[in-house]
Amino acid sequence: MTTSAPVLVLEGITKRFGPLLANDEIDLALAPGEVVALLGENGAGKTTLMNILFGHYTADEGRVRVAAKGAGLRDLEPGSPHAALAAGIGMVHQHFTLAENLTGLENIVLGTEPVLRVFGGRRVAREKAERLMRDSGLHVDLDVRVSALTVGERQRVEILKALYRNVRVLVLDEPTAVLTPQEAEGLFAVLRRLAAQGLAVVFISHKLGEVLAVSNRIVVLRGGRNVGELETVAADRRAIAELMVGREVPRSRRAPLSPGAPVLELEAVDVAGADARRSLHQADLAVRAREIVGVAGVSGNGQAALAALIAGLTAPDAGEMRLNGRALDRHDPRDFVHAGVARVPEDRHHDGVVGAMTIAENVAIEDIRAPGFQRWGLLDFAAIRARAEAAIRDYDVRCPGPDAPARLLSGGNIQKLILARVLERDPRLILANQPTRGLDVGAQAEVHRRLLAARERGAGIVLISEDLDELFTLSDRIVVIHAGRLREAGRPEALDRGTVGLMMAGHGREDAA
Repeated sequence: MTTSAPVLVLEGITKRFGPLLANDEIDLALAPGEVVALLGENGAGKTTLMNILFGHYTADEGRVRVAAKGAGLRDLEPGSPHAALAAGIGMVHQHFTLAENLTGLENIVLGTEPVLRVFGGRRVAREKAERLMRDSGLHVDLDVRVSALTVGERQRVEILKALYRNVRVLVLDEPTAVLTPQEAEGLFAVLRRLAAQGLAVVFISHKLGEVLAVSNRIVVLRGGRNVGELETVAADRRAIAELMVGREVPRSRRAPLSPGAPVLELEAVDVAGADARRSLHQADLAVRAREIVGVAGVSGNGQAALAALIAGLTAPDAGEMRLNGRALDRHDPRDFVHAGVARVPEDRHHDGVVGAMTIAENVAIEDIRAPGFQRWGLLDFAAIRARAEAAIRDYDVRCPGPDAPARLLSGGNIQKLILARVLERDPRLILANQPTRGLDVGAQAEVHRRLLAARERGAGIVLISEDLDELFTLSDRIVVIHAGRLREAGRPEALDRGTVGLMMAGHGREDAA
């Protein structure tokens, strides 16, 4: 750990939202050249703490102090993003905030110059941006519109945008969520280079392998408190996970099973979309009972079209789709549910629950016409509530009760609620679309356990994920989707992450080998 004077100090940060204590007297210091990983369960207080640092929230108690040039530490004006930027604090959010109709250079300079001078492409601005690219290793074509850049290139623009403002502290929130393994490794190399030049970095991630690869120190929050710090060289995944959740986290293990009959078959399926990345082209896919087929790919390469097809939200424009050996006459989500298709959607908040409805109503929403929930044509609210109470108990949904609105649940508990709704129907086919995105290690382990149990009961599962660790852990086979085209990669035991990463970038298996 570095012995340099800190560039940033958070002292006794406390933040309440009504009765909820989000941050409880948190202390954190950051030295120049240090990469600190900030970890914790969903709801542990990480985002709240960083929003206070960047001025989006104001702490109820405590203060943020930043090193001033030649004057030691000084208090940062609370609740002011402008003051945070002026003090040299930058943040790159998980979801990019770039203007896609502008070039890379225009995005980098935007907000630092009068508008007319920005669009003039001043020579001084270009020279500074090019110097930053040389020094950092973050290379991108400055004259190409952001809409034409890859995901990895867009992230480089985001980081260059922060560096252009001469930040001394850079906060990265889930920075590898949409990167290929090769792009992630390139990002880690850049972070090491920047840290060597004195930049202090806060790295937020749920991927423990990345944390161990890039950080110097690990800070863990639990229940809004700082519960421990670890030197990365002395840490391992198990110790970090136990510190995050306060107990041992069991590892998911996929037992060998003999697959059964096909439950989903796609043959030369086309789905027309707005562009190649939101379409499917001549897609072939077979998923059998007792089998998990993992779909790897960089975000925006046709996963949404594939998920909509399997969920019954769209129909093929060409080719044939069969469920349980039968070709479909029509594509209606209600028919798919009746045919035994369970859907775990990518956007759990928008597509997974109705926030204004109660937890009990959300558990029953897909079975509302079933005999068990109706009596003489009227809803049986006692039966609906009993089903919800069983789901809350069996799936450890942490909530005020079955009559509470679903919008009050955290992301992890919403995911447990969705799993309880769809898995207890004993489905034949499960669509699990990004089932653990943004979830902590404890919630991830629970989701994995439930999917593997469904596989053992005979379900076929399509697992769409951008997390290669998850795909390699759960999948019996892996296919890769790029620009709407599916390619068979093989069994995870015969693959490595580099090969899959190259296929995700558009290279064939023969190129990746």
